[in-house]
Amino acid sequence: MANRPYPSFLIYKDSAGEYRWRLQAANTKTIADSGEGYKNKADCKHGIQLVMDATSKTPVWKTDDVE
Repeated sequence: MANRPYPSFLIYKDSAGEYRWRLQAANTKTIADSGEGYKNKADCKHGIQLVMDATSKTPVWKTDDVE
């Protein structure tokens, strides 16, 4: 595999043969993942796009016990 930049998304197949993605930070640690497998690679890519489309306008909610 070529040297890939970080942070970046990685698409891979799991043991069931389904597509999954993970987002890896500059230190190569996984900071998010698909949480489910996709039968179609296009559906997996769509899941990535949904994450990429999140912007600074996406609200952050906290519980009352968080300062």
